[in-house]
Amino acid sequence: MTNSPQPTLDHLDLPKVKAAFRDIRFQATEFRGATTLMVPVDRAHDVLRFFRDDPDCNYEFLSDVTAADYLDYVVETPARFGVIWNLLSHTNNQRIAVKTWIDPTLNTEGIVEDPGLFVDSVCDIWAGAEWMEREVFDMFGIRFRNHPDLRRILLWKDYPAHPLRKDYPLRGRGERERYSVLDRDAR
Repeated sequence: MTNSPQPTLDHLDLPKVKAAFRDIRFQATEFRGATTLMVPVDRAHDVLRFFRDDPDCNYEFLSDVTAADYLDYVVETPARFGVIWNLLSHTNNQRIAVKTWIDPTLNTEGIVEDPGLFVDSVCDIWAGAEWMEREVFDMFGIRFRNHPDLRRILLWKDYPAHPLRKDYPLRGRGERERYSVLDRDAR
């Protein structure tokens, strides 16, 4: 059995961002042709603005903002949550994902403004990020600093948890048992 060579990271914009931010030690991965750049949480906003504003990069479209919960993940990760921005440059026909890692610092039962679960909003860079960031907040409890209207978007405002977290019970926390069943004749 021969060892296959390690894939090389040949994304055109990695050298540009590395040259622009010499003080940051970046990590990058590539899987099936998709490149992900890992950045420190305190510099994510600066790097994302660079990707949009640099004329050679020109990532004018934010296609998604999402998160992932790596609780009990099979491979050790730097933190529990990853916040991911998927960027697209129509001009250069390039895509890149930018990821930052965050960890909760408090007991995260219910809605808690945990100082470890804050990321800077990118609504000032891409206006379309507003609803995507609200969804990440609603489902994971990750808050976005300087967001113009950070409130729940899918669940009611007093909902006591964040359903896409891995520690959320699969059958819910009694939500189904609290509602009376209505038949066709009920008014």
